[in-house]
Amino acid sequence: MKNFTGYKCSLCGTEYLPGQVTYTCPQDGGNLDVVLDYDLIRKKFQPEDLTSRTEPSLWRYLPLLPVDEPQGRSTPLHAAGWTPVFALPRLAEKLHLKYLWLKDESRNPTASFKDRASAIVVTRAQELRSEIIVTASTGNAGAALAGMSAAVGQKAIIFAPKSAPQAKVAQLLIFGAKVILVDGTYDDAFDLTVKASQEFGWYCRNTGYNPFTVEGKKTAGFEIWEWWIETHRDWHKKDSTLDDHAPLTIFVSVGDGNIISGIHKGFKDLLTLGWIPNMPRIIGVQAEGSAAIANAFHANTETITPVSATTIADSISVDLPRDGVRAVRAAKETNGDYITVTDEEIIKSIAELGGQGVFAEPAGAAAYAGLVKAAGLGVVGSDDPILVLNTGSGLKDIRAAMQAVQSAPIIEPTLEAVKKLL
Repeated sequence: MKNFTGYKCSLCGTEYLPGQVTYTCPQDGGNLDVVLDYDLIRKKFQPEDLTSRTEPSLWRYLPLLPVDEPQGRSTPLHAAGWTPVFALPRLAEKLHLKYLWLKDESRNPTASFKDRASAIVVTRAQELRSEIIVTASTGNAGAALAGMSAAVGQKAIIFAPKSAPQAKVAQLLIFGAKVILVDGTYDDAFDLTVKASQEFGWYCRNTGYNPFTVEGKKTAGFEIWEWWIETHRDWHKKDSTLDDHAPLTIFVSVGDGNIISGIHKGFKDLLTLGWIPNMPRIIGVQAEGSAAIANAFHANTETITPVSATTIADSISVDLPRDGVRAVRAAKETNGDYITVTDEEIIKSIAELGGQGVFAEPAGAAAYAGLVKAAGLGVVGSDDPILVLNTGSGLKDIRAAMQAVQSAPIIEPTLEAVKKLL
């Protein structure tokens, strides 16, 4: 916490000291950006001080985080982050692209990107000595909070819509969280969580509400930066004609907007420190049935109009995105874009990624579906270096996965039956 100086409202720009506010701006309800002491960080650290660290987790970026590292190094809390990046040459060839990679966030402890935010928020709750931490979730954020809380003995309560996939609800229960299913949407659960936290004094993790969620999610931006340093260097060694190329383009699925704004915050931190010369290009992908942020982006406005969200990708199914303004800016300020995809395109992408050895949940596959559409529309060029973010494991939603494949045949246990099938 030594480098944490306060907050700044993303709407009105009002600045606050650490103890003055907790969640959103009291004046206009805007999302708060955590402000670090960049001058102090710049004096004390160089990029090599972080990239040379051996911690295979998000805690390698401790100098750029607003919390102190929790005690002990053998819990899931210390395993969040540092997920692998895979090259996808066959899919690149299919899309007429030269350079395509995928960062697989399903390798996190509870199998989704949300572990990053929960690791930081649980750590913050421990610093504040909060007895109970609560969140609203369609599954992944709740599972992440439940798992990270269990790792340190923190009490957690999860409000989830009753439509949440059973595999995700099972995770919540197995990790020992108190689970309350709400007869309504994610947005209903969100509002109820805020009211309950205000009434009972619980610490609220809600995405797009608690400013520390972005601080966890920005670590994916740091990892992409560190990976790109090495990949970019090797890339240039192999082909000297690459001296003047397009920036790295990152495809991110978007629901409430917190992941894309978090990745953007990570790169803004690095740019402020002078550790990168320019921003990567960030392209958000939304389901057509849950496209409030994409609608605002294409209307060239920061006014987010709610929708009645309907999509198979439950992790990005949101009526009113709570981090919509910053999500719009993440694409706008990086010369990015927003793409919308159908549920059919998402399901097809689950199968295509599976053919590369990556089992993505619908929200994760949506990012690849967005790339497929963007490539077809010319939003990205064949020479552009592209990274797709898979935000979670397909094991989170087996019902959706089964729609992407043909059912397995059932035969008699005889060799003749095998021959007949073949």
